[in-house]
Amino acid sequence: MTTVNTHGDRTVGVIGLGIMGSAMAINLAKAGFSVYGYDPVPTAYARLKKAGGHPCTSIAEVAQNCRQIVLSLPSEAALDQVCAELIASKVKGIVAAETSTLPESAKQRALVALSKHSIKLLDCTLSGTGAQALTRDLAVYASGDTKAIKAFAAVFDGFARVRHDVGAFGNGTRMKLVANLLVAIHNVSAAEAILLGVRSGLDAAMVVKVIGDGAGSSRMFQVRGPAMANRTWEDATMKVSTWQKDMRLINDALQASATPAPLFASTMPIYNAAMALGHGMNDTAAVYDVLERLTGTPVKQIASKPARSRKRSA
Repeated sequence: MTTVNTHGDRTVGVIGLGIMGSAMAINLAKAGFSVYGYDPVPTAYARLKKAGGHPCTSIAEVAQNCRQIVLSLPSEAALDQVCAELIASKVKGIVAAETSTLPESAKQRALVALSKHSIKLLDCTLSGTGAQALTRDLAVYASGDTKAIKAFAAVFDGFARVRHDVGAFGNGTRMKLVANLLVAIHNVSAAEAILLGVRSGLDAAMVVKVIGDGAGSSRMFQVRGPAMANRTWEDATMKVSTWQKDMRLINDALQASATPAPLFASTMPIYNAAMALGHGMNDTAAVYDVLERLTGTPVKQIASKPARSRKRSA
C-alpha cells in the first residue's frame, strides 16, 4: 500500500487546468497552498508555473504528492480516465472533489470505482463563470461524505467565496443544474434587455451600468453584460460549445422529473443559433450577436439610430 506525501495541510492537487481549473489553481497558490497540477495539454502549465505551482507529468505524480485533489474535467470520458489513473497509482487515502458539470450517473460510477481503492469522491459543483473563478467569486455546492467535506474546507476557501453543504452525493450536480437553468435564461434575457436599450437609442455601456445596479439586474447581467456591450465575446469564460453540454444535462433533468420549463425551452434555439453562426469557441455572451442579427439591422446603424419621439394623440 502506497501512502501519500502530504507536505502538511497546505498541499493540494488540481487535475484539469482549463478555464476553471487554472483559475482555481492560481487562487490556491495565492492562498498559500503548494499546488500540484496536471493537464493533458502542456500549454496549460504556463499559468500554473507562473503562479508558483508545480506542473506534473502524470496524474500519478499528483496523487503521490497530494491527499486532497480538485478535479475540473471537460467530459465523462475524462472523468473515467482520471479515475482509472488514480486507481492505477495505488495511492490510498485520497479525497477528490469533482467540480465539473457532468451526468450524475458518471459521478456515481466514479464514486463506486474509487471507493473500492480507498479513494473518496465528493460531488462539488461550482456556481460561477471563468471570470468569477479568477476573482474567487465562486459558490461550491458540496455533496457527499460530511467529514470529508469539512476536511476540504480550507481548500474550498482558497478558491471560492462560499460553500453550501447540500447533502447526499449527487445533490451537488442536481443543484448545479437548477442554477444553470437560471443562468441560461438570465444570459439571454440580459442580451434582450441590452439590445432593447440600444435599439431605443441608448448607449449599451450606459445600459449595463445603470440597469446592472437596479432591481432588474442579475449576476449574469453584471458578468456578461459588459462583454455584450463591448462585443468582447471572443474572450471566453464559458464557451458556447461547452455550454451545449450543460444545456443537454438540464434538458435531461427536466424530462426525467417531468418539469415544465417554457422559459428554458425558449433559450435553446438561441444557443443553437450561436453554434451555427460560428460562436462555438466564443463566450455565451455571443447570444447578443444572435439576437442582433435577428433584427436585420447593421451594428453601426443600430448604434447611431436616435430614439424616436412619440407624438401625443389629440
